[in-house]
Amino acid sequence: MANIFTRASGPTHDESSDVVTTDQDLTVIGSVTIGRPIGDLTVDPDSGAVVATHLGVRAVSVLDADAAAVTALVRAPGEPFAVAATGDRAYVTTTSSTTDGVAVIDTVGASVLAEYPLAFGVTALAVSPDGKKVFAGRSSYDHVDVAVIDTTAERAGTIDVATGPGINVDALRIDAAGKRLYVAASDTEGSRLLVVDVETTQVVATVRIGAPIRDLALVDDATAYVLTSHRTLGGAVETVDLSTNKVTGIVEIGRAPVQLALSADGSRAYIVDYNHVAVLCTRTNEVLNTVQVEARPSCIALSADGSRLYVADYAGTVTAFSVASMQPLVYSQTAATDRIPAQARELVAV
Repeated sequence: MANIFTRASGPTHDESSDVVTTDQDLTVIGSVTIGRPIGDLTVDPDSGAVVATHLGVRAVSVLDADAAAVTALVRAPGEPFAVAATGDRAYVTTTSSTTDGVAVIDTVGASVLAEYPLAFGVTALAVSPDGKKVFAGRSSYDHVDVAVIDTTAERAGTIDVATGPGINVDALRIDAAGKRLYVAASDTEGSRLLVVDVETTQVVATVRIGAPIRDLALVDDATAYVLTSHRTLGGAVETVDLSTNKVTGIVEIGRAPVQLALSADGSRAYIVDYNHVAVLCTRTNEVLNTVQVEARPSCIALSADGSRLYVADYAGTVTAFSVASMQPLVYSQTAATDRIPAQARELVAV
């Protein structure tokens, strides 16, 4: 196997507690202090509204972060965590003492429109671009599945995905056509990316990853970027060619990354890593920028056109950054990256 490992190069981050950027590509344009812990963050691609979930207080906020304003606060029917949004609707995973489920929230009318109780533990969420199907990854003992909620017919089905000791669904993504569902799963023996045909409900491909998966993003239905984090080896971004279902590159980056967001063209990866957000050029594997906010970042979201980056922190503040329009860097075989031996990390692709 060819050596496909690189180590990300670029600037180191500042340890100060102020908002910091290392160049002029990102500019602070506003911030909203909600004062509640933020578990997850998303942007409605249609309205541009920012939606944040709050653990411990059973609430979901709708924000205009550019204008530094909370436009709505909705009480959730359980503790909310993962959130996805489209068409003035937010889809939120909730958990209570009796059941997990998915709640549908009207982000304009600030009300809960529907609740879908689900068996087992819900750990990941995705919604089709038209909002007609919601996919909820569920874990139970030694197997995982995906509940598929038809929001038009108000009924749910199930896709069996995988089995394994201590298996868990780490992330879900649906392609632009709504025909392929990508399921990131980890168990005690490693992790894998599973490709599911939504129409046949069958797993059609499996890509072995290795280290525990933290997040997943797609580019033009041709490439998947998988964020992994290992207690000993640290973080990495693994590139998967979806035409061959093989890992084609691995960039080691960060200490303990937890979340990944991609620009619309896939040339920039924004990675939440411990106390900062790193901006990685996926063409050259170079860290172009690092961003810090007043407290440790918890999650991030990008606007649909990539012109806005929103960073939430553990203190309950969402900071909005304007992202300057940039031409992607031309890939060079002489990019400044340090090669490391392939034996340093186990990699199997099938």
